[in-house]
Amino acid sequence: MLSWQVGAVKITCVVETVIPFPDGSLLRDATADSLKTSPWLFPHFAKEDGTLIASVHALLVEAPGLRLVVDTCIGNDKPRHMLGDNPQVTPFLQRLAGIGWSRDSVETVVCTHLHVDHVGWNTMLVDGKWVPTFPNARYLIGKREFEHWSHESDEEQQAIMGDSVRPIFDAGLVDLVEMDHRISSEVRLRPTPGHTPGHVSVMIESEGQSAVITGDIAHHPCQMAHPEWATSCDSDTQGAMATRAKLFAEWADQPILVIGTHYVAPTAGHVKRDGAAFRFEV
Repeated sequence: MLSWQVGAVKITCVVETVIPFPDGSLLRDATADSLKTSPWLFPHFAKEDGTLIASVHALLVEAPGLRLVVDTCIGNDKPRHMLGDNPQVTPFLQRLAGIGWSRDSVETVVCTHLHVDHVGWNTMLVDGKWVPTFPNARYLIGKREFEHWSHESDEEQQAIMGDSVRPIFDAGLVDLVEMDHRISSEVRLRPTPGHTPGHVSVMIESEGQSAVITGDIAHHPCQMAHPEWATSCDSDTQGAMATRAKLFAEWADQPILVIGTHYVAPTAGHVKRDGAAFRFEV
C-alpha cells in the first residue's frame, strides 16, 4: 500500500476498487486525442485508447493523538448505479486490519462530501441492519453539505443517505462541522465548494511540511491540464472550475504534496506550471 510521511503525520492509501472509464465517459472532453497533448498522463493515469483510470480509496491519516479515515469509498452490500446496480463485495476491512487499523481503533472519520463513493463504509450490514463501521469514531460531516443533501429528492442519493449517513446519526456518532473546521494541530478542513455545495479538502501541516487530500475538486489529473473540464456530477460546474483553477495555481511549484482522492497509483505528487495550465509530477 502507498504511504507518505508529512512531518509527524503518516498518510496511507487503502484502495477499495479501480475503475476504468472509456474515452469521454468520465470527462466528456477527455478524448484519446486531447489526452495525448499531455504526455505526462501516460502510463499511470490514462491509456492510449483514451481510457481514464480512476481509483476509489480511503486515506488513513495517523497524526499525534489522531487516527483519521478520510472518505469511506462505496462500501459492500449496497447496490449503486455506478456499479450497475449490483452490490460489491471487497476485502476493504481486511486490508485495513492488515496494516493495523482495526474498526475499533479509528477515532475520526471525515467525509469530504456525501456522494456515493465517499460515504459507503460509514456503515456495514450486520444481521440485516446498517450499523456504524467505526463504532468508536466521531464522524465529521459538513453542516452545509448535510443540509443540502437532506433536501435532495434524487432517489439514489436518498438511498445513500438512508443506509450510509442516517445510521451514524441514529448512533449518535456525528458532529456537524463548519467547512474550515480544525481537527487537530496538524489537520484541518478547507472549504473547496463547487463539486458539491459543502465540499471540503483536508490540509495537513506538520514540522514545516504540507500536504492536501483533494476530495473531488478534480476527479483525474488531466483536469490540471484542463481545469475547465468538468464531470456531470458537479453541482456547480462554474464553481468547480473556479475552485480547481484557484487551487492548482496556489499549489503550483510549491512543496505541497497533493494526494488525489481518485488518482490511481502513484496517487500523490506535485503540481507544476505547464504553459497556461498545470501538470502533475509524480
